[in-house]
Formats: sequence, C-alpha cells, structure tokens
Amino acid sequence: MTEQRTILRRRQLTALAAGVVAALTLGTVSAVSAHGAPTDDTADTAGTAITAETSPIGFGAGTTGGGNASATTVTTLAAFKSAVASDSAKVVKVSGLISLSGQVDIGSNTTVLGVGSSSGFTGGGLRLKEKTNVVIRNLNISKPVAPADAITVQKSTKVWIDHNTLSADRDHDKDYYDGLLDINHASDNVTVSWNKFADHFKGSLVGHSDNNASEDTGHLKVTYSHNWFSNVYSRIPSLRFGTGHFYDNYVQGAETAVHPRMGAQMLVENNVFRDTKVAVTTNRDSDVDGYAVLRGNDLGGAATEISQVGSFTNPPYSYTAEPASSVVSTVTGQAGAGKI
Repeated sequence: MTEQRTILRRRQLTALAAGVVAALTLGTVSAVSAHGAPTDDTADTAGTAITAETSPIGFGAGTTGGGNASATTVTTLAAFKSAVASDSAKVVKVSGLISLSGQVDIGSNTTVLGVGSSSGFTGGGLRLKEKTNVVIRNLNISKPVAPADAITVQKSTKVWIDHNTLSADRDHDKDYYDGLLDINHASDNVTVSWNKFADHFKGSLVGHSDNNASEDTGHLKVTYSHNWFSNVYSRIPSLRFGTGHFYDNYVQGAETAVHPRMGAQMLVENNVFRDTKVAVTTNRDSDVDGYAVLRGNDLGGAATEISQVGSFTNPPYSYTAEPASSVVSTVTGQAGAGKI
C-alpha cells in the first residue's frame, strides 16, 4: 500500500457502529469504515504509526482559536495578561517560564502557544470563563496552588487543549494544589489530546458537583485522546452528567482512573493501564452511578467496577482508534510539551 493510500484509509476510519458489545479485557478492534463495515486492511492500519493532529479530533472539532492572526510573543506576566484579554482573534506565544499566582483569564478566539519545550507557567494557571473557540498548546503549567487549577474551563465551548505538560508533586497534602484540568458549569465540545499529566492527586474533573444537574445535563461533552497520565492518583477523568470518549490514553500509577458518575456516559476504548488499582469505576463517591462501555483496553491487571453498561458506543465524529498494543510507544513518544 502506498503512503498516499495509507493516509486516505486512515482518514476514512470512524467510530465503531452502535451496538458493539462491551469488552472488559484486551481485545482486537478492527478498522471500521464510515458505514460500519469492516475493511480489508486492518493489519496495514494497525502497523501505521499514529501522529499528532494539526486540528482537534473529537467533540472539540472545529475549534480554531486565533486562526491565522499574527502572533504576539510575550515574556512577562503583565504582557501575557494584556495580550489574551480581548475576544478578538489572536495568537499569543509564551516564551520562557512565567511565575504567577491564581489564574489568568483567556479571551475567546485565542490560541495560546508555548515556544520550544520549556515555556509556560508555574504557581497558578489559566481560566476560560464564558468563552468560546480557544486553543491551548505546548505549555508547561506546574504546581497550581489551590484554589487555582492549571487549566479551568468554565461555561465555555469549543476548546482544544493539546500537547501540554500539566504537573505538580505529591509531596504535599492532596488539597495543597488544585486540579490539573477542570471542566465545569455546562462547558461543551472540548478535546483534550496529547497532554502529559504528572505527579498529582486530582487529575481532571469534569462536572464539579453532584448538585449541578440542572446546568450540566446535556452538556460536558469531552474527548480525551492520546494523553499520558503518570503518577496521577485519581480523576482520570471524573465525569458527572456529561458524555466522554476516552481513547488511546496511557494511565500509569493511578489508584482510580476513569470515573463516570451521576448518570454520565463514558466510552473507554483502546487504552493502556499500568500499576493501576481500578481502571474504571462507575459506582463510587456519588449517590447516582455512571455508565461505561469498555472495548479494546489493556487493563494490565487493574480491576473494573462497572455497575451499569452504557449506551454511548458510537461517537458523532470520525476518528482513528489506535490499537492498545502500540499506545504506550506512541503516547510516551509524542505527548506533552515540546513534541510539536
């Protein structure tokens, strides 16, 4: 098969058709065409290296941020705050590591892009509140002291969080730092791809409270693809009320990882879990259980606690589900800042 044909075939791969039976152990997932019919070159697809996307795939598809706007490069916190404040189309490049406390609010129609492999923020983070069309890429954001998250997405839509390294440490009490990525208050259409989450207690919380059904129900649609969770204790992610697709991620060293609850639906597909106690649970910590469908995962000996099998089996977008057998190599080689 020529390279051109291989690329074309990969673009034709889509979500598996509804009705696929959930699997709790490692399985082989064939390539599936746009109409749900198995293709004849699954082996070729499995052998083709997956590379990072230049635009978001998943629920956040169509997010463009600042698009082709002229870039502004900043090196100080004051310059950064000024550069990202408006809702006009803009691309802001961060050069160097900037210390901050609390969070900086990001305007709509913004791309924030780290320069090189070591630019970003430490001590606090970024917040999107009532904004739309925002891209955050190639940043190192570390040690967000509570109540700041490394990234907060609140009442916001069309967000792409890609190729960042979000980290803290586990030397302090679990509440000393806040979350690495929290998505809440009816935020929607978010893709989280090719990030590294490291050394933290609370990874990614989607839906902040059991008591927020009236606002969150029908929203909180999030795709997690090709992320590396290393030494993150829990919330990988924790999802209330919403709909999540968690595929081709590598989870290493978790107590509890994927956690849909309060009626949330989660498709957990072709992920790898290592040194993890519970890979997926639907029945902890909330009065109402969640739903999960598992297929093609390598659990690595981790337990699962599936009280309710879900109905979300066919995401409403095209994507390529890389087989679990190659996920560790792909993700550790390409996830995090400095890889684009």
